[in-house]
Amino acid sequence: MKNTPEELEEKAQSAISIALRMGFIAFLFYLSFKILAPFILPIVWGVIISIAIYPLFAKLSKALGGKEKWASFILVILGIAIFVVPFGLVIVNSVEGIDVFLNELEQGTFKLPPPPESFAEWPVFGGKIYDAWLASSINLTALIEKLKPFLSEYLPMIFSSAAGVVGTVFQFIFAVIIAALFLVNAEAGKKAALTLFRTIVGRDADGLVTLSQGTIKGVVQGVLGTAVIQTIFLGIGMYVVGLPGAGIWTILVLVVAIIQLPPTLVMIPIIIYVFSFTGTTASILFTVWTILWSASDNVIKPLLMGRGVEVPMLVILLGSIGGMMAFGIIGLFMGSVALAITYKIAIAMGERSRE
Repeated sequence: MKNTPEELEEKAQSAISIALRMGFIAFLFYLSFKILAPFILPIVWGVIISIAIYPLFAKLSKALGGKEKWASFILVILGIAIFVVPFGLVIVNSVEGIDVFLNELEQGTFKLPPPPESFAEWPVFGGKIYDAWLASSINLTALIEKLKPFLSEYLPMIFSSAAGVVGTVFQFIFAVIIAALFLVNAEAGKKAALTLFRTIVGRDADGLVTLSQGTIKGVVQGVLGTAVIQTIFLGIGMYVVGLPGAGIWTILVLVVAIIQLPPTLVMIPIIIYVFSFTGTTASILFTVWTILWSASDNVIKPLLMGRGVEVPMLVILLGSIGGMMAFGIIGLFMGSVALAITYKIAIAMGERSRE
């Protein structure tokens, strides 16, 4: 049956009206995205933090007689004191260390201590390391000439990275404040998450929300929490022993620990260097301290993760590295969590589709 001209006109008007409404809604979403774009990373990180520390918030709020605002305020202060202040000091130390190193190179006052005699007796590479180190300490000018191309190429990148880390510290402060706001409005946030998941996946929304919460807690507490604790104590050891550029090495240890590689990859060369400039007793104590905290993830991670959701190491590795490449230092933390959630939800949806 053919439509009359009036019916065709009515359908055309209806289609145009729908297209205009959809276009207007799409424009509003695009405009909102552009407005919120500078805050998206801190907001996402704030959501992650709020979910991870909600059990602590609930206990603290109960201890304070149900005063949720006071509980969230205390957690903000603790978060800044525990994480922001130490990393701020690390950044300042790193920049100062690079500046001192460059000044000593320019003035010709930089000195490389000779290697310990025991190095020459080490098996396999000990003799080669000893000879190269000894030659560099005797003829420092030749070493500096070799390093000049590297320094001219990569030092600007190092300073740029340091500036990026400073920006990350401010983003983290903002994220902690946002997390506190989410904690105060936790019930409303959970309802919003359920509504969003129900719109996207339907009847499995409740299970996927619970799965997401468990994944966030497991990754943040088990993986990121372990990495931060290891870094703090290994960094303390480097500062106490007086390691030059301890701030830079601390940041490097954090990166290695988050991507689930052993911190000993960074610490072994440091242990070797420490033996060259400090006493035997201090060097041995530093070595024992380093070995204990480098291997502490075997104890800390199960305690922090508890019955959290297990996530393959490859997912954490790819999420951390990819997140850092895409979003900088804050992506190192957020990428592993985001990819872990995506992985667990994809696995869960795949299993349920086969039922």
